[in-house]
Amino acid sequence: MSKRPSNCTADEVERLLHHMPTVAAFAENDWTKGFALSVTKQARRRGWWPSAKQISLMRKMVNELFTTAQDMEGDFDLIES
Repeated sequence: MSKRPSNCTADEVERLLHHMPTVAAFAENDWTKGFALSVTKQARRRGWWPSAKQISLMRKMVNELFTTAQDMEGDFDLIES
């Protein structure tokens, strides 16, 4: 069991883990997909807590997920009536 980093709350870890399956589904490479799936699987273990490095990567991946999703929406044409 890893020591809990002081810069991360249980609520944040839960939120990050909630998004990991989506990160895996939209991953652009095998390493990202594997990491997201691995962390999701590890989180099922009693007493498991992500390392500081894992938390950092999870934050980055979730951030990129939402940033990329916004970029993919693109522009729209306003139809005036």
